[in-house]
Amino acid sequence: MSHRYTAANTSLRTAGIMVLFTVTFTAVMSATYDATRPAIEASAQEGKMRLINEVLPPSSYDNGLLDDFVTLGPTPQLGLDDGGRIYRARRAGAPAALVLEAAAPDGYAGRIQLVVAVGADGRVSGVRAVGHKETPGLGDYIDPRKDRNKTQPWIGQFAGVSLADVAAAKWTVKRDGGAFAYRIGATISARAVSRATGRVLEYATENRDALFAAQSGSRI
Repeated sequence: MSHRYTAANTSLRTAGIMVLFTVTFTAVMSATYDATRPAIEASAQEGKMRLINEVLPPSSYDNGLLDDFVTLGPTPQLGLDDGGRIYRARRAGAPAALVLEAAAPDGYAGRIQLVVAVGADGRVSGVRAVGHKETPGLGDYIDPRKDRNKTQPWIGQFAGVSLADVAAAKWTVKRDGGAFAYRIGATISARAVSRATGRVLEYATENRDALFAAQSGSRI
């Protein structure tokens, strides 16, 4: 009886210690998260703004861009299977540009995540490939950080172009009869980005007024 009693006490004591440890650990982790969350969120916001500034000049708008957005559900035209966001730039209250999350589903190594800015004048302001698995040293020139031509990165050729300049059917590489350059040996990556950018431009042009009129933070 004494042995069983001692064993039971030991088990209870061990269980109590484990519960206390779990509660304490959870409380510490929660406090740590609460303390670091503002810094993490601020860092994420800064990262988004750095990216947006690459495709849209900060001088072109004066609103709080990250707070002025609409959320999309699945949108095949933009390559968004799970939806995404569109940020709206305004200057003195008037529409200035749309910054759209998008994707090219047909890259050489899979999906290529994109951010495309389209001005209120219907011209592409800038394009960036923000996530991809294209072949290093070959197809990854779609990312200007990896493009060996630092003076004139390949992806810069879309800036300033509108549907009035290049018809929708011509938003592909020259090899396919389109308007845009590509690099020998890496046509697929360039084709995917060129076509996706054209689709984004079409979407932004067709839906511009409704996108700017929607309530901020709404899902459309």
